[in-house]
Amino acid sequence: MSLLSVVVPCYNEEENIEDFYHELLKNESFFKEKEVDLEIIYVDDGSKDATVSEVKKLMNKDERVHMLSFSRNFGKEAAIYAGLRKAKGDYVSLMDVDLQDPPALLPEMFSYIEQGYDSVATRRVDRKGEPPVRSFFARLFYRLMNKISKTEIVDGARDYRLMTRQVVDAILSMTEYNRFTKGIFGWVGYQTKWIEFENIERRKGETKWSFWKLFLYSIDGITAFSTVPLAIASIMGVLFCFVAFLLIVITIVRKLLFGDPTAGWPSLVCIISLVSGVQLFCMGIIGQYLSKTYMEVKKRPIYLIKEDI
Repeated sequence: MSLLSVVVPCYNEEENIEDFYHELLKNESFFKEKEVDLEIIYVDDGSKDATVSEVKKLMNKDERVHMLSFSRNFGKEAAIYAGLRKAKGDYVSLMDVDLQDPPALLPEMFSYIEQGYDSVATRRVDRKGEPPVRSFFARLFYRLMNKISKTEIVDGARDYRLMTRQVVDAILSMTEYNRFTKGIFGWVGYQTKWIEFENIERRKGETKWSFWKLFLYSIDGITAFSTVPLAIASIMGVLFCFVAFLLIVITIVRKLLFGDPTAGWPSLVCIISLVSGVQLFCMGIIGQYLSKTYMEVKKRPIYLIKEDI
């Protein structure tokens, strides 16, 4: 018998724990036919509600259910990494507990693994139910990432995947502190089959991803998988040095020809303001990369476990 590990990150999801469990087990007969055992690993990301209690109820009924509980909220990326490390399966699936990742797709995904694919990934073909502003910036982010990074990130890609042990081990070999899993999936490569499905709204509860959190997450992705912003900052620096030199020449010539030292004062103020703004912008870009480097060299653990049951 082979083993399929299902990794489920959770943060304040008490309403969805049992519903997800029952939806997942609707595929149980399929995996029995394939001689595949299941283990379900709930990773509690420092929840403040009854998420841990709900998981423990399931553990009392089903020995296939396991739980990792963090000492505090470390973020979904840490939860994914912890779950993948805990998983012992020959195959590992990563799913959201809110049922926006339909467990009914697992049999189809497994059939592609049997055909020889190393990984089967999912992507949404639409963004129904999302605010239009968020959808616009999400598409903009994917376009930007694929322009400035060599790592392909598919528009609408979900974290919902089914992977072989070889792919999981490759992902775990990347132990960086600042993690951007969508980029890591693309970076490790391997033969991946993409499955498309229409967006499904969560059944219960509210999303934990605000626009601001998604914006910060996108910055993590850009700094983790592209150095193009640094190159842009360097190019802008060279460009403005050239402009400044040109303005100096114009100022000297104008002084010699017209002898008016105060002419052009308003335009000079505008130029100084513009150049100062560009300098601060470039310093901000450098600061982002420096902050990521700072966190990496500190070698702090990605997460801390409170309970491993």
